Amino acid sequence: MAEIAQQSTDKTLGQLLKEASWYILYTCISIGTLFALGALITLTHPASFPMALAALLAFAAPWMVGFVIGKIRHDEIAPQVWLAGLVWFSIVSVWVLDMPTGPGMCEHCGAFDKLYRTFFTLNVDSGLIDGNGRLVGTWPALAMVGYALGANLAGKKKRAAED
Repeated sequence: MAEIAQQSTDKTLGQLLKEASWYILYTCISIGTLFALGALITLTHPASFPMALAALLAFAAPWMVGFVIGKIRHDEIAPQVWLAGLVWFSIVSVWVLDMPTGPGMCEHCGAFDKLYRTFFTLNVDSGLIDGNGRLVGTWPALAMVGYALGANLAGKKKRAAED
């Protein structure tokens, strides 16, 4: 624990600002990958697109981008982007829990049902956030976690090659 505290105090303000800037950039890249994927799907005009496949792609595409960027730029900050995904999902979850229910909007749902139907179910939606719970909450979080795991895997392979 003392080693961690020692590491954090050894960094200058400039180094911390540089790391924060890279963290924000990596987070934006993960979300940008998700937007690009959504634009690509929209441009192909599919008659229907399975939600399970969309969730898989929301994770896999940023994972691949994170892996490639992690191979090019070996950074210890990139694998930490999952924290931004967790914070994002937490904020949207609190927002959903605070929403009132009514007819057609998960009437008489408890907290678990509100969250499950809004973010995770593939066939029965809660109607909260206009039915866009996966788009607003789940997929951005998946993108950030996927990016972080891809960058982490690229860093592990590099560290293994160095040993």
